[in-house]
Amino acid sequence: MKVLKRILNYTITTLISFLCAFAYMRIVLGSKSKNTDWMAKLFNTIYDLAFVYASLTLGSIIALLYILSDLFYFNTKLKSNTKATGIRLLIIIVIAIFVTATHYILEKVVDVI
Repeated sequence: MKVLKRILNYTITTLISFLCAFAYMRIVLGSKSKNTDWMAKLFNTIYDLAFVYASLTLGSIIALLYILSDLFYFNTKLKSNTKATGIRLLIIIVIAIFVTATHYILEKVVDVI
């Protein structure tokens, strides 16, 4: 039962990580064009593919960093804390901010990505 609870917890936090990544990529990429010609449809398809690919990659990185940090550090520290769920949510948000800031710096400032 304990393993099932942990798997459910990590599944929910992974979904939260993906939502954070999708929100960030929506901010970075902006909205799609409203044109209906064939060239705009092609660019909208490319936009959708880039949006999903980058969001899933960033979400996976956020989830992996959270799960590793929770397994090796926060799980023992937050075992007897009554506000553990809120602290874990805050940790996900901090990791998401760190990963998205790193992505922004590598993409816009250093021009590596």
